[in-house]
Amino acid sequence: MKNNRAILITAAVIAFFTVFFLFPMVYALQAAFRADGGGFTFKYLLGVFRNPIYLEGLWNALRVGIGSMVLAILIAFPLALASHRWVFPGKKWLGVLILAPLVLPPFVGAVGVKEILGVHGSFNAILIQFGMMDATNPRDWLGQGRFFGVILMNALHLYPILYMNVLAALSKLDPAMEQAAQNLGCPPWERFKRITLPLCMPGIFSGAAVVFIWSFTELGVPLVFDYTRISSVQIYDGIKDLNQNPMPYALIFVMVLISTIIYLVSKSLFANKAVVVEGKPSVASNERILSPAKGMIVSAVFMSIFVIACIPHIGVILLSVSGDWYGTMLPSDMTLAHYGEGLSHPLVVPSIQNSLFYGLGATALDLILGTAIAWVIVRSTMRGRHLLDALMMLPLAVPGLVLAFGYLALSQPGQPLDFLVGASNNPAMLLIIAYAVRRLPYVVRAAVAGLQQSNVSLEEAARTMGATAQSTVRRIALPLIGANLAAGAILAFAFAMLEVSDSLILAQQAEHYPITKAIYALLSTLGNGHELAAALGVWAMVFLGVALIGAFTLAGKKAGGIFRF
Repeated sequence: MKNNRAILITAAVIAFFTVFFLFPMVYALQAAFRADGGGFTFKYLLGVFRNPIYLEGLWNALRVGIGSMVLAILIAFPLALASHRWVFPGKKWLGVLILAPLVLPPFVGAVGVKEILGVHGSFNAILIQFGMMDATNPRDWLGQGRFFGVILMNALHLYPILYMNVLAALSKLDPAMEQAAQNLGCPPWERFKRITLPLCMPGIFSGAAVVFIWSFTELGVPLVFDYTRISSVQIYDGIKDLNQNPMPYALIFVMVLISTIIYLVSKSLFANKAVVVEGKPSVASNERILSPAKGMIVSAVFMSIFVIACIPHIGVILLSVSGDWYGTMLPSDMTLAHYGEGLSHPLVVPSIQNSLFYGLGATALDLILGTAIAWVIVRSTMRGRHLLDALMMLPLAVPGLVLAFGYLALSQPGQPLDFLVGASNNPAMLLIIAYAVRRLPYVVRAAVAGLQQSNVSLEEAARTMGATAQSTVRRIALPLIGANLAAGAILAFAFAMLEVSDSLILAQQAEHYPITKAIYALLSTLGNGHELAAALGVWAMVFLGVALIGAFTLAGKKAGGIFRF
């Protein structure tokens, strides 16, 4: 009986995924091979590798992905290792503060970074004032073409994902293994190299893969930095003549191929090793209390990373209250008028209302699907249920640009998904489904973790006493995993509210703009457009900060698992 329900749920989920994930993805990919007369051709795919501009864009995307991943690892791994091994002053609060970058969408933070690290930014103004830089030859710290700025923004935004993954992996290690090696005379560096590092590699690689794919396909930051020689922006620019130019689809295929390879490697390379670290450690954690001097040094390192990571936040906040800020350390005059003016701007309040509607709709859909999928994965004995688990993680591996282009093409008049926009050309349902598909993995992971931790004997006892399956789920199972579901739902809602790729591509009319599209539109507005965008970014920052704090509080140490494949 249980497996019959599992089969029905699986069939419904696969049908949903086929229509709203696989179909748009395949449609976008097969367009790269469609000849003008309707046949099959490799002309456009080969054209990508023959065109030096597209090749440069792919190479730059790879460099950005690899650079962001390496920098994020260099930041996150030492912090996670220190947090796992040592007790130092302020450890609890510093561990929370280190997650601060997640509360600001990276492309909004790019606006603040430009004001601080740009040629006429406040950092150069400080150096000039103290005679450390020639005022006639200021330096652009963001690099030629803003390449290093893109890497910096991606790494500062995404290193918390790696930090949580590595910390979760380290928490599963059995201290008895290291203690045994220590008793046998193995020095600290050898213990780290031979035991700790190999056993936490699944967590490192899982987080690193997320960071690479996210950075490799990032659209918002390059757009804000005007870094156009990168594949994501080249694809976005292709919207203008999408019906006549299939080259964006060919670029999409190449990016999906690279992302899929990274995803498959991350799933298979450490699949067997992951079993080694599962289970409850046999002895208590061997955290070491540092001396006051060493503890203060570690605390200072954590605080320094927090301050550096907050540069984008500081820049956005200062820009939102600036009346004039050009070539000075701080705005020459400050005002709160941009916040009030923003509330009367025709883009701002409607965009907030739209995002709330889209985000709530997507979260409700994710909760229904995610809970049902998790039940099949954990509670049923259906064959192939682990394949369903892997399928639900695919949206993390597929760039948002791919699905957005697929939805855009399939929602045109006469196409299969035209009914989602209708005659009014309102993309609300399209955006709700797009957000739901992209954020479903977070809810699935949270629900799976909750079911694995809850005691199944309570549900069995209820069934033995005559409770129906529906009553058992409603009165026993759901309350037990309520905190996990709430954490996953909050994350899904928060990230759906601030989704970039789907929002920029699918929302074409101002009255349907979500927050991220409104911010991007304001950045192109003359006058105080940048200041209004920064003010809207601060509101988004406060909202996402509250949401993430709530999610991490509910999920506790299991929060890192929500970001895992």
